[in-house]
This record gives sequence, C-alpha cells and structure tokens, in this order.
Amino acid sequence: MQKRVLITGAAGFLGSHLCDKFIAEGYKVIAMDNLITGDLRNLEHLFPLPDFEFYHHDVTKYIHISGALDYILHFASPASPIDYLKIPIQTLKVGAMGTHNCLGLAKDKKARILVASTSEVYGDPLVHPQTEEYWGNVNPVGPRGVYDEAKRYMESITMAYHNFHKVDTRIVRIFNTYGPRMRLNDGRALPAFIGQALRGEDITVFGDGSQTRSFCFVSDLVDGIYKLLLSSYTYPVNIGNPDEISLNDFAEEILALTGNSVKIVYKPLPADDPKQRKPDITKAKDILGWEPQVSRKTGLEMTYEYFKNLSSEEWNHQPREFIKTIPSS
Repeated sequence: MQKRVLITGAAGFLGSHLCDKFIAEGYKVIAMDNLITGDLRNLEHLFPLPDFEFYHHDVTKYIHISGALDYILHFASPASPIDYLKIPIQTLKVGAMGTHNCLGLAKDKKARILVASTSEVYGDPLVHPQTEEYWGNVNPVGPRGVYDEAKRYMESITMAYHNFHKVDTRIVRIFNTYGPRMRLNDGRALPAFIGQALRGEDITVFGDGSQTRSFCFVSDLVDGIYKLLLSSYTYPVNIGNPDEISLNDFAEEILALTGNSVKIVYKPLPADDPKQRKPDITKAKDILGWEPQVSRKTGLEMTYEYFKNLSSEEWNHQPREFIKTIPSS
C-alpha cells in the first residue's frame, strides 16, 4: 500500500526539496505551510500531481489529517536571522506548540516523526567540530535565543514523547545548507553574498571574516534526512558537510564564481553570532552510511545559475487556486 507522509514547512527551501524526494520515492505527500516565510513557487510544479496535496495551515493550531499517516517531517520554522528577528514569538511558538501538535498527531496516527533541529542548538560552540554529545553554549536571552531555544525545546519534547508515549521519533541537526530555492534576502551568508554580487554591490562580511561555516548542498542534506527517517536511530544526528571555510575565503569564492569586481566590506558582528561551525558526521557515516557527495564548487555553480535565472515575476507568482484550508476540527 502507498505510504503517506506529512511535511510541515513544505513551501520553504528544505521542505520543498523534501516534497520532491518523497514524490520521487513513490509516497503520497501532504504538504502544509502557513506561508509566513514559505513561497508557493517552490511547490508549483507538484500541484498537478495526484500524489500531492497542499494545506494552508499554521501548525501551532490544531492539526487534523484524515486517514492513515506513516511519517511526519516537521520542518515548519523560520530559519534565517532576518526572519526570526522579525517574528520572534512565531518562531518560539512553532518550535514549542507546533512541535507539540505534530507529536500529538504522530501519537494518534502511530506515525514515525522526524523533527528538524539545527546546529544552532550548539550556540557559539566551545567544542570544535561539534559532536552530538556536546550540549552547547547558548544565550537564552540574546537575540538568537528565540530560534536556538525553540529548537532545543523541540528536541526535549520529542524525546519526552519518545520515552513517555513511545512515539517513534527521529531528530536531525541540520548544519548550513544551500542550493536552489533559497531566498536571496534571507540574511544568511551564501544567498546574501550571491545576491550582492548579482546586483553589483559590495559583499558585506560581518566581523573580521575569520568565523567559519560548513556548507552542505541541499540534495546531500535531503538524502541524509531520508536515510535517518528510515533508520532505527532515535537520538540526534548531525547532517552537514564538514568542509569548513572562513567567511573571508567564502566571499572570495563567490567573487570568483560571479566574475564580479566589487569589494568586500566589513560590518560589526551581530550578537551571539557563532565563530565556528563544523559538524562531526561520524554518526551519520557509521549509522546511516551517509556523507556529502556534492563539492562546494559544483554546488555553488548550480546555485548561482538558479539565482541568475530567476525573475521577479517568478518569485511573486503564487498559484493560490490549489490551496486547501485544513478543517479546524
């Protein structure tokens, strides 16, 4: 019998790629998003398919899905600093109430649920690279706390449902990911750098540029998430690319890629911005048989081509005639 999967945050960058993956694997996909940061253009190509349906719904409110569910992937959440600094309360609510509702649905449907956590649970890390056993260095009252603590709570309540209610759970800790369908204006380094280069603006690096990031191409990340969902491992697993690079060097790579001659300019580092990011992916390798396959050079070329070919009309087009409103009870 065909399996059914619910994907929350489905109109977002990662959620939409997950929808593609599960459709390709033969699942019936139920996509859900309140569109506060998601874009229906990311899903437009799936709307005509008989195995895909979309519900415009906020997961912080009661979730009703008719019929059986095999899997739930909870990816509803603002994920960029620009978003969660603008909507801090919604960010906390989707991590807390939204996760609670998804876990309750999983319990009711006897479905396996995978929740999307983040490397931000490690905060500004004192351990490098970051292993899953590291508890983090997070400022709960700083500007990033609304996102960091929402994800830490998400992990806690997920484990509570697993241990107390015996819900079948998985937790993925996602490190910096990039690829087509990212928003140019989402505030993260990669789309910001490419967007500035495309507009002929100077590239802005915050701090002195010595801080590091590790960028994973979206197809690699989706493959890791899929393998984790189908595994038997119930504790958090880092999924990311350990190929670490400083933001200074990364900005130079973007300049070389775009052929732009603009300058790199420096601005003050935002509060609590992590100085290092590099996943230890030993667990992913040993348990899932997973590691990244796409080089940063190849991934950046594909991402740049995507951004270069976008038009404002494409971004603004939203096929709302396909939207279903989920019943309230």
